[in-house]
Amino acid sequence: EEMTAAEEKRKGMPVEAKIGIALLIFFGGPIALVLLTGAGDSFSYSEPVGAVAGDPAAFEGRQLRVEGMLREGSVQFREDPCEWRFTIEEQDPSQEIQSAINVSFPQCVVPDTFRDGFGISVTVQGEVQGDGSFLANEVVPRCPSKYEMQERLEAGEEMPHERPTT
Repeated sequence: EEMTAAEEKRKGMPVEAKIGIALLIFFGGPIALVLLTGAGDSFSYSEPVGAVAGDPAAFEGRQLRVEGMLREGSVQFREDPCEWRFTIEEQDPSQEIQSAINVSFPQCVVPDTFRDGFGISVTVQGEVQGDGSFLANEVVPRCPSKYEMQERLEAGEEMPHERPTT
């Protein structure tokens, strides 16, 4: 028995095609979301300061994270336009060679734990610039462990986030 054109149209797509489209939406959607939004940046890898400072041109033009220690006394803030500038560094275990990168962070606010003079480790995310400096779009400070902080407190240092006692 033959179907008319109207009956053929009502029958619709074959089941295999419907399953194929459903699978494409199910698996393709999240992949497209990662690629088309900035979510892919969260997969950038970290490099130590020494690797980036030693060959900045090799890292130029791509998103990456760089980890280092905040150089004491290097933090500067400018209000108009807002920008934080600081240096992160890495010392060779022999203490002979020191690598450093100057960082610019064009934002008005940094995390509360970003404090000069407390020997904090900092991870910056962004891009190496043509002059070897680093333009950060994210700054993640890591405070010393509670044990290091206790040792510093016992040595008479002031804590960066200590609540005042009343």
